[in-house]
Amino acid sequence: MKGILLNSDFTLKKVNGRLVVGDITAQNQTILIIANKGSFKSRPMRGVGANLYLEDHKLEDLAREIRTEFIADGMTVNSIKIPETLEVEIDAYYAKN
Repeated sequence: MKGILLNSDFTLKKVNGRLVVGDITAQNQTILIIANKGSFKSRPMRGVGANLYLEDHKLEDLAREIRTEFIADGMTVNSIKIPETLEVEIDAYYAKN
């Protein structure tokens, strides 16, 4: 899916004063995983809140919640793996229209 890209600190990415457009799938996935419920005014129930799951060490619950949120956002999810190293492996994408 194409959209406006963000820098790693979530500010708008600009080149020569212009916004940069590109594939926003990975940044949307990151934002959904980090955001807590209530973070988005227009969709208050959206967001995983990964930090809450990591405190309880329930990685299978975290993977399930990520899958649920990605599907709700319109993604097709093939797999989500969270090994003990906590390096999340995601195979999910937005279907092309």
